Parts: sequence; C-alpha cells; structure tokens
Amino acid sequence: MKRTVLKSIAAAVVVFTGLVGVHTPTQAEAMKSSFIEVGGQILMPYGWADFCARYQGECQASGEASDIKLTPGVFRRIAQINKWVNANVRARSDQDQWGVIDRWDYPSNGQGDCEDYVLLKRRLLADEGLPIQSLLVTVVRDERGEGHAVLTVKTNQGEFVLDNLRDGVKPWSATPYKFVKRQSQTNPNLWVSIGDEAHAPAVVATR
Repeated sequence: MKRTVLKSIAAAVVVFTGLVGVHTPTQAEAMKSSFIEVGGQILMPYGWADFCARYQGECQASGEASDIKLTPGVFRRIAQINKWVNANVRARSDQDQWGVIDRWDYPSNGQGDCEDYVLLKRRLLADEGLPIQSLLVTVVRDERGEGHAVLTVKTNQGEFVLDNLRDGVKPWSATPYKFVKRQSQTNPNLWVSIGDEAHAPAVVATR
C-alpha cells in the first residue's frame, strides 16, 4: 500500500490534539441512532475495485463484524476527524483532477471528491484504533437524486454518517439521503443493498 501517501496526510493530523472540543448538541442525544437494515449482495462500485487494485492492503477481508464501542471521547474524536478532513480537503471532481469520470483515491494533494473524503476518514479513524469493519463506505442518492458517497460508522449505539457536505456527525436517519448500498462488515469487497434500490448510480461522485 502507498504508505508514503498516508504518512504525509497523517502527519498533519497531530493538530487534532490542539483542537477545542467540537460542539455537539446534547452529547447523550447526539450519540443515539438506529441501525440500517441491509439486504443481499449487490455489485460493488467500479471505483472501489479500481482503488483496491492500487491499495490492496486496504481491501482485505477480516471475516469479523465488529462495532465501535461508543463513548463520549470516541464520539468527539470521530467528529474531530470528520471536521478536520472537511476543512483540509478541497472539493474537486475526478474529471478536473484526473481526466476520468470516476477514480477513488486518497486526496494526497489536498483535493478530491466525495469518495476521496470517505477513504481518508476511513483510514484516519482506523489508524486511531477503531475497527475498520465498522467504517463502511456507503453509496446514497442526495436531495437531487444524484449519486454521493458517505462513510457510515457502525457503533453499539446505532449508525452515524460522516459527510463532506456537513461537519456534524449525524444519525443515518437524520440525513436527507436515500441509502443505496454499502460494504459488508465481514468483507469490504462484498457490497450489500439498502432499501429497495436495485442498482447504484453508475457515477457515484457529484461533489
């Protein structure tokens, strides 16, 4: 795996220790959510398959399903990382950056689209010691019906969404999105459906 890319990104994350605690409305309320009901196996996004061809170490199956044990400190850390990545990565489409419709990658140059934000958050949270099986790349449709990617964080208190369009960590049911599919907890290379969507958007990232 391209560890040099991750090291250069992670080096900046030390600023987290100096951050003032991220404001969260009534901590006990903010830490409560529900669980997403998932369906059967569905075709994985092309972008994930291409990403795995370049970062094979990021795509290994564990065979275990492990949820985050949510505490106020863990919730605060998740919120800090979400906010930091949103503030330090500039939105840029794959077409503008790579000249292709869809490419998932780490935003090592400080630019990327929604999947790139998701991948970086996933990696930084895993580096913090959170089980990577609980950090699930998820495809949704936004308010305009367009494809978008978010990170679903699965905890023992329910599931939460990290989004490049919003700094707050929200229960999945409090977002305006229609959930389409996401990674399986036991194997990141198996994707499962959510709701009644038969197919995910061909092009995930729109912003």
